[in-house]
This record gives sequence, structure tokens and C-alpha cells, in this order.
Amino acid sequence: MTAASPTPTSPDATALAALDQAARAIARVLGIDEVLQLIVDRVRVLVDAEYAALGIVGPDGTIERFITAGMDPHVRLAIGDLPRGRGLLGLIIGKERSYRIPSIANHPDSSGFPPNHPPMESFLGVPVTARGISVGNLYLTNKRGAAEFSAADQSLVETFALHAGIAIDNARLHEQAGRLAVADERGRIGRDLHDGIIQSLYAVSLSLEDVPALIAEGSGDAERRVDGAIESLHLAIRDIRNFIYGLRPEAVDGNEILAGIAALSQQMREGGLVDVVATIDPAADPGLTTEAGVELLSLVREALSNAARHAKARRIDVLLGTSPDGPVLEIADDGVGFDPRQAAADGHHGLVNMKVRAKAIGGRLEIRSAPGAGTRVRVTLPAPASQPEAADGRRTPSRTSP
Repeated sequence: MTAASPTPTSPDATALAALDQAARAIARVLGIDEVLQLIVDRVRVLVDAEYAALGIVGPDGTIERFITAGMDPHVRLAIGDLPRGRGLLGLIIGKERSYRIPSIANHPDSSGFPPNHPPMESFLGVPVTARGISVGNLYLTNKRGAAEFSAADQSLVETFALHAGIAIDNARLHEQAGRLAVADERGRIGRDLHDGIIQSLYAVSLSLEDVPALIAEGSGDAERRVDGAIESLHLAIRDIRNFIYGLRPEAVDGNEILAGIAALSQQMREGGLVDVVATIDPAADPGLTTEAGVELLSLVREALSNAARHAKARRIDVLLGTSPDGPVLEIADDGVGFDPRQAAADGHHGLVNMKVRAKAIGGRLEIRSAPGAGTRVRVTLPAPASQPEAADGRRTPSRTSP
């Protein structure tokens, strides 16, 4: 066995230039599968090896992924199962150090090759670490033009392994960030559907509940209710199309906060089941960005829907005014009320969504309610003067992570 030399011969200028090029190449790739294959391809060329492989080691110390270069795909398939990390591969996994071996067959730790495996003689194995933690090992065999790999080859691969570890770590972090972004987007879509389209459809169902009774009474209100429900369904279909194409529903596009609150109040009032009175002070316009405006209007829709759906309210008052702390939005109903602590313990999605939306725009949400005493939802918004300006000149609220 020839272990890592304490003072390996330094690579020449040509080899260092090749190392720099290889390191730059893997640093530009963010996909984990692409970066692993590129590492193997580059290290093989770097030291002129016939074969190269990268073994990714799992928590149990065995190889869970094995990426190769230089081996014909048909030969790889004929070999069968991936190596598990025995023999010389296991030696590097266990020792976490580099090894240069002139003859694989003559080494005492060699466990031989499976059937259909191509002949391999010289060997160089180097561990790959990221942030001090082993992530895998590089294996190179059959040095071209020489009987074995040199100390300079070992030094070159060890340096490259440092870059490889960083590239693997970055690719994994990028992949993790992508998964988190997808989860966040799914949560946003779920809140938008729940607070928007689903609530609109529920309002339609509420408006149609007493239509049979109205028809039996011969009331002209039945036709008006049905016509209103048809119009609301058309709007819901439009909103669904907008979601499919990645657009925001026009009813809550966030550009006009005051008009949006008035429109949502009117929409609920026209359902005919609850009296909604909106009092809006033009001076209280919070000057939110479009994105923050969408969050606020969705919160209003959720609160109105909760009052009609759960509270069995006969009247809802919507107030947008000012306070020393900034604009204040209040939505109060005369319904049956509830215990906010019990609702939070039960994981009420509507309350959770409203809290997330208020926090996302830098606001403070308060919910006051008690059984038999109605419900008051109060949102204190950040003062426009305290919000930094966005590129379009509108004020951007300070944000905290939900």
C-alpha cells in the first residue's frame, strides 16, 4: 500500500490551469445530478485516468449513489448492483484519507471485482468533504501512460475534491431552497383559493339556500337570487382561469385598496343574507404594494365570509380609518361569537390564514370575540410614511417572516 505522501510533488502550471478550469466548471452548475456527473467527468480528464467514479456515502456508511465516467453504459449494466463500499472503497470510507495504490489486485484490502467488470490496475482514492463532513469519495483507476498515479496527481485531485465538496453542498442547498419555494407557493395558492374562490362559491351556495322557499311564496326575489348566483359563478370561473395562468383574480388585484374593500362589502351585501355597511376614510389608504394589497383584500374576504358562514351575523360593519399607530381596518359582526383560544387550539384555517396575511404585510391582527357577543377583527397596518419606497414609487411595508 502507498498512503498519502506527506509532501506530494506539486502539480505543474498546465495541471493547475486544468484544475482551475475544472473547478470553475462545476461551480457554475446548481443541479445536484448535473454537478455530480460533471465532477466525475472533469476529475477523470484532470489526471488522465481511464475510469473515474464518485461514491456518495449514506448515513449508514454504505454507498447510496455511484456516478461513473469512462465506462460503457452496457458494461455498467452488465456489472449489476452498485458497489456497497467494501474492499478498497470501504477502506477510504472508513479511514477518510487518500490512497494511491499501484496494483489493486495485490492490495490486502482488495475484495476483487464482480463478473463482467473491466480490468483495473492502478488506483487513486480521495475523500470529498463539505463543511468538515464527508459527503463521498472520488475513485480513479488505470492511469494512462504510467504504471500508477503520481503524488502530483494525488495533490491535484485532493485540491479538486475541496471544490467538489463546495459544489455538492451548494447544489444540495439550491435543491432544498427550491423545495421550500415550492412549499411556500403551494401554501400561498392554498390560502388564495380558500380565501378567494372557495369563499365566493360558498357565498353563492348561501344565496341559493332559500330560493325554493321564495319560489313557493311566488316572490320575485327568487329570480334575482338565481341571476346573481349565475353572475357570481361566472366571476368564479374567471378567477379559476386566472389562477391556472398564474394571474391574480381581478376582484382582489391589490392595486386599489379602498375600492377593493368597498367592492367586497358590496358583493357580500348583494348576496341578500347579511347587511354589510362599509365606512372608508380616503385618508386611511395604507399605500400598499400590489402584492401586499392582495394579502389585505384576501384577509377582508376571509373575515366577511367567516361572519356570514360561521357567525350567522345579520350585520357586518367594515371600517377603514386612522390611528396614531397607522391605518386601522376593523370588521365587526353581531353574530354568535366564539372563543378565540379554542379556535386557535382547533387549528381554524381561516384564523391562521388571516394571521399569516397580516404578518406578511407588517400589520398586527387582533381578534376579539366571545360566545354570544359577536366578533371584531382589527388589523393595524404600518403607517405609509414608515414604509420604504419601491421602485415604482409606492410604499413597501416592512416585512417579517411568517
